[in-house]
Amino acid sequence: MAEPSSKKNKLGLWTSTSLVVGNMIGAGIFLMPPALAAYGSISLFGWLFASIGAFFLAKVFGNLSKLLPQADGGPYAYTRNGFGDFAGFLVAWGYWISIWCANAAITVSLVSALSTFFPVLTTSPVASILTGLSSIWLLTWINTRGIVTSGRLQLITTVLKIIPLLAVAIAGLFYIKLENFIPFNSSNTSAFTAITATGTLTFYSFLGIECATIPSGSVANPEKTISRATMLGTLIATLIYVLGSVSVMGMIPAKELVHSVTPFADAAAMIWGNSARYWVSAGVAIAAFGALNGWILIQGQVPFAVAKDKLFPAIFTRQNKKGVPIGGILIGSILVSIVMTMNYTRGLVEQFRFLILLSTLTVLVPYLFSSLAYITIRIQKKYFIGNWFQAVALGTIGFLYSLWAIAGAGQETVYWGFLLLMVGLPFYVWMIWKNNKEKMS
Repeated sequence: MAEPSSKKNKLGLWTSTSLVVGNMIGAGIFLMPPALAAYGSISLFGWLFASIGAFFLAKVFGNLSKLLPQADGGPYAYTRNGFGDFAGFLVAWGYWISIWCANAAITVSLVSALSTFFPVLTTSPVASILTGLSSIWLLTWINTRGIVTSGRLQLITTVLKIIPLLAVAIAGLFYIKLENFIPFNSSNTSAFTAITATGTLTFYSFLGIECATIPSGSVANPEKTISRATMLGTLIATLIYVLGSVSVMGMIPAKELVHSVTPFADAAAMIWGNSARYWVSAGVAIAAFGALNGWILIQGQVPFAVAKDKLFPAIFTRQNKKGVPIGGILIGSILVSIVMTMNYTRGLVEQFRFLILLSTLTVLVPYLFSSLAYITIRIQKKYFIGNWFQAVALGTIGFLYSLWAIAGAGQETVYWGFLLLMVGLPFYVWMIWKNNKEKMS
């Protein structure tokens, strides 16, 4: 009788899928077309390459979830199993920092989207900060109510956010003008350089493909559910991304699109009239709200998994009565609140942007290590019989694609991201010293 009861308190296929889709599709996708318009329609090939890379990585994470179905922490757990504590710690350290930096950026996007309905948010820093803090702590409270509660909210917001995107993407196909796809390459660079740049740019829209693997201990039938959710979530996001980009770029001339700050709203207005701008703006707000909910869930799960292995302080292992890692969620939300407030404080705006820049690389590094760990774990578990070439090929492609994405992030991002990882070294040494001291006593 305990089996059915336990499954009721765990994430199923659709809630796990919504965690992947919801965390990937944030407010940023609504602004992607103008960034790509500067390159011309060749950017659609960037989407193609990014999608292919994302599917290879999704397959890597899906297979890893089958090999280690109870490994909480996703990329951290896989890296630690493949390469030991030190590599696992570095991945977890950078990933944890990137989560609360990203959550701060998502909150700023949410406040910006709400300014369409509440203009005071564009003129009053105090109102913006209070709105941001209210959103962070409302979702923090919801996440303390249990993973099923936050999972249900994630499913609802994911459905609501993709409605305007799909509506514009599908209806827009009937308003496309082929001349808007000309010139093919307006970047003044070679086709290879343009595809590399747009491929790297669009790949950031796929960050979050690993999210279903992180709370694996809270997923029903993780051996099957996580793999299916990862692949299904990646497929749904890819269809929305590609169809949306094709429609918007085909409807709005590149010279206009490159200067648009609300491309999907502009496209919706062309189809249904100016009133459509408001429900697209509502979609942006819901997208940010849903992504923030999903990443707050993750911000508690990652340090919880690391702390169980005694590589993070024990406070992160604290759980409430509903089994929620309350320590990690609360500490994370405090840090998110501080970083978010920096964006609305004169003199600290550049520091805020700098932190976002630093967090970019630390999201990609776990993909790099997880791809290599996949090969290592297959060797350790002696699962190479009959499939050794496929396993090596998949892990190698995932590794090379992650390396390509890191290189495309730019020299400055790589340099400062590396320094950010190195900052964690003293913390790691302290944790190892503390653990050894406890063993000796």
